[in-house]
Amino acid sequence: MLRAVLDTNIVVASGRSERATSPNREIISRWLDGEFILLVSDDILAEYTEKLLVLGKDPDRIESFLVNLILLSEPVRIVFFHLRHYPIDPDDISFLLCAMNGDATHLVTYDSHLADVGLFYTDFDTVSPTGFLTVLRRKEP
Repeated sequence: MLRAVLDTNIVVASGRSERATSPNREIISRWLDGEFILLVSDDILAEYTEKLLVLGKDPDRIESFLVNLILLSEPVRIVFFHLRHYPIDPDDISFLLCAMNGDATHLVTYDSHLADVGLFYTDFDTVSPTGFLTVLRRKEP
């Protein structure tokens, strides 16, 4: 089973997209359908919350989203903190640590800086949303 960490930009974009064919919405839909395991850490949940609040989302809806996220994802406890290469943006560290500690197969992001750092991590693939969807679609019966 695929195990993925979704960068904040994927989660935020999925909620903002008006197109039913949005790659971000499709990723969330496929996660809800059980096609992959979503990995989250406390730091990632805090990052999602912060970004959604900054965008002016209703706090009650954010809370409901986070409760569902917690119930439907796999929590990752960060016990290994050493990174081979640090990203430019310190906010990206939590996504790398979650992927490493959660035995992720994929880290999904639009962030070019995070994707560049992903080259140093061979335990998981750092991919764009469309790249991840390509992998998911290949697994379809």
